[in-house]
Amino acid sequence: MPSGVTPFADDAVLRCEGLHRSLGQGEGQVHVLRGVSFAARRGEVYAMVGPSGCGKSTLLYLLGLLDVPDRGEIWIDGQLMPRDDDAARTAARGRHLGFVFQFHFLLLEFSALENVMLPMRKLGRWSLSEMQDRAHSLLTSVGLGAKTHRLGNQLSGGEQQRVAIARALANQPSILLADEPTGNLDVRNSAMVFDLLTGLARQNGQAIVVVTHNPELAARCDHTLPMRDGQFVT
Repeated sequence: MPSGVTPFADDAVLRCEGLHRSLGQGEGQVHVLRGVSFAARRGEVYAMVGPSGCGKSTLLYLLGLLDVPDRGEIWIDGQLMPRDDDAARTAARGRHLGFVFQFHFLLLEFSALENVMLPMRKLGRWSLSEMQDRAHSLLTSVGLGAKTHRLGNQLSGGEQQRVAIARALANQPSILLADEPTGNLDVRNSAMVFDLLTGLARQNGQAIVVVTHNPELAARCDHTLPMRDGQFVT
């Protein structure tokens, strides 16, 4: 698979330039990201790899508008993301981004259908019947069409993570961000979940950025981006 990506691609759906981020204070402060630039195109899958503490998850959280860089800028769909307007950042996150984490973070007392509908309810784009139809369609696409009304605690670990993928796709995001999305699964479920995640993203023309320590999964992505000491390396 090809490694790296041109950081200033004209057709990039996600782009960042010169991101710096430090964590901690005083003598304990650590310069985690050191001027990272990156771009992602629709329908392509990017794997960020490297040792623990190199800055992968910190970068993913910045790209997901869950944190603010000390320096540098982020664009989504050509629009510069605000730094100081939390409401605008939250709105942009709901419109453009879907998240899949190592742990599914489902509401276990809710059904699979209700869990997938949660982001749609917050966005407010569809009627109740439209949300239900869309949630059912997404659950069917991840092989859970017959289990839409099962509670979260009635699903296996692999099934719960598939619900999390359907939930990440709920608002038709242009970008999917995944932090160790198969790290809590066995080998068989890991491969199945990864295939679903990347296959649906490619099918829907979504960019997907994955943080992973799994070299086999990284090798199956379109681009591998090694990180060391807060920077991409070649």
